[in-house]
Amino acid sequence: MNFVFDLDGTLCFDGKSIDREIIDALQELKLAGHQVIFASARPIRDLVPVIPKSFHEGLLVGGNGTFTYDHGQIQVIHFEQQILDKLIKLIYQHQLKYLADGQWNYAFTGNVAHPIYRNIDKTNSTNISLEQLLPVCKLVLFQPNKEVLEALQAIPVTVTHYKTEHAIDISPLGINKVRGLHMLNIQQFIAFGNDSNDQCLFEHAVHSVCVGNNDVKRYAKENIERADVAGKIRALIGKCCVDEGDTSKLIKN
Repeated sequence: MNFVFDLDGTLCFDGKSIDREIIDALQELKLAGHQVIFASARPIRDLVPVIPKSFHEGLLVGGNGTFTYDHGQIQVIHFEQQILDKLIKLIYQHQLKYLADGQWNYAFTGNVAHPIYRNIDKTNSTNISLEQLLPVCKLVLFQPNKEVLEALQAIPVTVTHYKTEHAIDISPLGINKVRGLHMLNIQQFIAFGNDSNDQCLFEHAVHSVCVGNNDVKRYAKENIERADVAGKIRALIGKCCVDEGDTSKLIKN
């Protein structure tokens, strides 16, 4: 079976590392014959340094689906130029702070104390101007006002709201984590997540587990606390089949 894990707030709680107990549970899951896939809002650049090295050659979804990583090969989806022009116009019109992700480098103008900035792998990438970044794959706008949110409704993009970070995440239209999984030929999966960008995972999963008390928990079949993550992974190892074509042993609540 495919197990899909969000990163921040699901497995990683300090922005930098995953607890040893959770890593051990992930390794046990892999040894039991299940495929472990990470699906994060982070681009591949910032996702790889946090996950265990033993998973670096596997399948990853980054940027909420704008990036896919298949055994070392990265594929990206980016904004069409006419869409990007509208977004840039909006940025300058409202003097917005932002983080834009290209294929590897980034453009950042926000507060360097913000958690999103602290999670950028700056050792292997460069902060360059937005105009130099092309193509632009994903855009985070910090503290957008009501007028900005209304203007975005007229632009064909996917918008995800992060209430706790006072930011919105903008991707090309139709892009989300499930779309990224489909690009990797992953159809059937069990999902762990914690935030609004994981709603699509919960809605399409064979079984879903929400970590923490966010509003998105109503879309998941189970809700657990941070301290229960490793135990829940281990509990699910023996409750589902390795062969996703065999549905006879899938989890039953």
